[in-house]
Amino acid sequence: MSGAGATWVVLVAAGEGRRLGADRPKAFVALAGRPLLAESIERLDGCAWVDAIVVVAPPGWEEPTILLAEELVAGKVSSVVAGGATRAGSVRAGLAEVADDALVTIVHDAARPLVTDAVVERVLAPLAEGYDGAVPGIAVSDTLKRVERGAVAETVARDSLVAVQTPQAFLADGLRAAYAGDLDGATDCASVVERRGGRIAVVEGDPRLLKVTTPDDLAIVEQWLGLPS
Repeated sequence: MSGAGATWVVLVAAGEGRRLGADRPKAFVALAGRPLLAESIERLDGCAWVDAIVVVAPPGWEEPTILLAEELVAGKVSSVVAGGATRAGSVRAGLAEVADDALVTIVHDAARPLVTDAVVERVLAPLAEGYDGAVPGIAVSDTLKRVERGAVAETVARDSLVAVQTPQAFLADGLRAAYAGDLDGATDCASVVERRGGRIAVVEGDPRLLKVTTPDDLAIVEQWLGLPS
């Protein structure tokens, strides 16, 4: 496996996936007859905007991940590393494998397998416009309420709210510097960069970038793939 170039992807696949009730990590739960992780690897490897990929695997599953990448003939996979105790720790482990001369780092969760070239292109565009990063977002349609001690404290205006997805793209040096600091309470990569004053753009997301958390989510993604659930 080898890889080099200006745009690197850290593909985070280290989650346990307990809510799926499987006997293996989420990345290796079957999606349409093959490991869920295969979908993201294959799509990102085939994306013209991506030069190299670091896969952050579930601890102890590094070898199966390497074999999967080889079976997929995923030539852009540069390395496979074990994830950390938290998502932020897993991203940090992946960033350690990104080349020092990388210009852009994209971080994507393998739990959102239906990543497309169009979304990758959209999150990259703001980096040429002076932003430090970009995230895909979906408008919030439900009514939101802030709750205190089991009672509604207020109804939150949703006009300016979005639900954020991955892939998220960043200037590589800025993301690396952000992850060298305190990661407590980090909810996503953008929040870590924001703490350091980074400017983050929001671009159009994709409803099909559903995060697989439950068996029902898995069934929906399989339907979207045009296969029986």
